[in-house]
Amino acid sequence: QVKPQFVSRANMNCDVYTAIEYRSQVVAGAMYFIKVQVSDVEYVHLKVFQTLPQENQGPSLVDFQTGKTRDDPLTYF
Repeated sequence: QVKPQFVSRANMNCDVYTAIEYRSQVVAGAMYFIKVQVSDVEYVHLKVFQTLPQENQGPSLVDFQTGKTRDDPLTYF
């Protein structure tokens, strides 16, 4: 759901966009850290915030890190 936000902010075309791994943190909603494959060899880490259900809003891209590999650990940023 945040792919259009990422593509726009990173100014990157993604031939591949596959979530590989994720972690979550409960806040006033949920914060997700997601490792996404964007090409044969390139990965990005996304930080996505999902509000509480009663707020009726979709997820939003908070931050991202590019230039990652499949082996880079998915950590809080």
